[in-house]
Amino acid sequence: MQELEYPFDSAYIMKKRRAIRKSLLADGSVRLKKRIAVLGGSTTNDIVSVMELFLLNNGIEPTFYQSEYAQYWQDAMFPGEELASFAPDVVFIHTTNRNITAYPKITDSRETADALLESEFARFRQMWEAAAARFHCPIIQNNFEMPLFRLMGNKDCSDYRGRERFISRLNERFYDYAENTANFYINDINFISASYGLKEWSDPSFWNMYKYAMCFDAIPEFSFNTANIIKSLFGKNKKALALDLDNTLWGGVVGDDGAENLQIGQETGVSQSYYEFQSYLKAQSALGVMLTVCSKNDEENALAGLNHPEGVLRPDDFVVIKANWENKDRNILETAAQLNILPDSIVFVDDNPAERAIVRAQVSGAAVPEMDSVENYIRILDRSGFFEITSFSDDDLKRNEMYKANAERAAQQAEFENYSDYLLSLDMKATIEDFIPMYLQRITQLTNKSNQFNLTTKRYTAAQMEEVFSDDSYIRLYGKLVDKFGDNGVVSVVIGKIDGETLHIDLWLMSCRVLKREMELAMLDVLVEKCLSRGIKTIRGYYYPTAKNKMVKELYSVFGFDKISESEDGSTQWQLLTEGYEKKCGVIEINGEQRHS
Repeated sequence: MQELEYPFDSAYIMKKRRAIRKSLLADGSVRLKKRIAVLGGSTTNDIVSVMELFLLNNGIEPTFYQSEYAQYWQDAMFPGEELASFAPDVVFIHTTNRNITAYPKITDSRETADALLESEFARFRQMWEAAAARFHCPIIQNNFEMPLFRLMGNKDCSDYRGRERFISRLNERFYDYAENTANFYINDINFISASYGLKEWSDPSFWNMYKYAMCFDAIPEFSFNTANIIKSLFGKNKKALALDLDNTLWGGVVGDDGAENLQIGQETGVSQSYYEFQSYLKAQSALGVMLTVCSKNDEENALAGLNHPEGVLRPDDFVVIKANWENKDRNILETAAQLNILPDSIVFVDDNPAERAIVRAQVSGAAVPEMDSVENYIRILDRSGFFEITSFSDDDLKRNEMYKANAERAAQQAEFENYSDYLLSLDMKATIEDFIPMYLQRITQLTNKSNQFNLTTKRYTAAQMEEVFSDDSYIRLYGKLVDKFGDNGVVSVVIGKIDGETLHIDLWLMSCRVLKREMELAMLDVLVEKCLSRGIKTIRGYYYPTAKNKMVKELYSVFGFDKISESEDGSTQWQLLTEGYEKKCGVIEINGEQRHS
């Protein structure tokens, strides 16, 4: 919904939130259902009502538990029956500098100030660890905004007795804890409050009258920032940028002005703005965001612009380049198909409002931010939270190279008349084994990102995956695929629960970047081997339909399973007998063993 896209009108959202909610719930979208416990050190009702809008807009339908006013610590440490039975998927601890219990006094010694700091941090750490042990779910904790006043003036930031210094030191302790603790995330209200304007954000009248930790109109900014963390935890981030060229990556029209006359570089303020935007996109690419071109241009002119000596981005920085005279919505759909991602994984960036309107209308789910002038491009993209990071793996660093290698594979495929010969030519080698600690983060990430090839679409938090990893009643497999073009990384995960002589498959997923490579058959072959070694005679498979996983509806049938039931909503159950099973993968070398037929 465009009204909820950054930059949004906060006053409008606060006024129309009930109507917006009604419209979102009536749009027919299939959403993830998640339970969120909000443990507040201030009034949270309005925060929750607005956060719900942003989560609904990102494909998550939340149910909330709210602590009583200022009972955040008590609820985390000693949850009542209501919270215990709520069983949250996320715990969000909403505290601010109003909830710091003691600050150093001007007469305090350095030792006393240090002891106060340790005591305050220990109180929070005790709460986090109690909540983590009890609920086994992600915990989101606010850091602290700067104080509204500085008793010591500028020295408040450097003297150990200053409130500003104390808050900064306490924030650092929070950050160290987050850096070294899985499933713990900081909601950076220090940045959000500074960006909004601390004087307005911390208006004392809202605290004194309503016990709001921020002014009323700042609630959407805060809620949006928090919702970005939650939607990232559950795999709702975007994956790729589809970028216009003329007056988006550079100033001017390359076909009319010539590459030599484009505005890019250090000569003027405008050219420097384009240079900085390209630099920002280059940094996004390093984080694993896929860059693509979607431009109405002759390809020759587009490449000339991308090779401008003062530019930052080069043709090799892009996974796909669509520079032609086709409609841009069609090019985006073709780009998504080429990358094996869904169109709603793409962010379309274009300075032309007419092009934005067409893509917004024709490409369902694609994000189309309002790009008003180059000076604001970075701020708009950055604050929109399309690529919010809550986990980061080696595979993210290599994602662009992996997709470029896929393009090379597609080019080679055209040289073969027989598809099996093409697959054999890739010289594929797979490692398919039980989970190991070094891949747990990537495995968890896959469960929250893979949608198309995901038979049950079950999601796991890091804590839940740790439990599966340490439980001998599961058979767990990860699949890593390498070929002559490169390493695809961990691309497939299977988790099955043992019940006597039967294995129930809780999760079967695969990254779409290795579709049609027989990796799913390789995983099945190894799964049956593991089952036979543990005396399992029957494998039960389950398919639960979603709006995105229809492509795997008949996968178990292809595997040779027999359908044993089907419900009205399209959910199916399947069964395979392990005795007499014949291996199916003929083109991949698995764990060093030749499987070529």
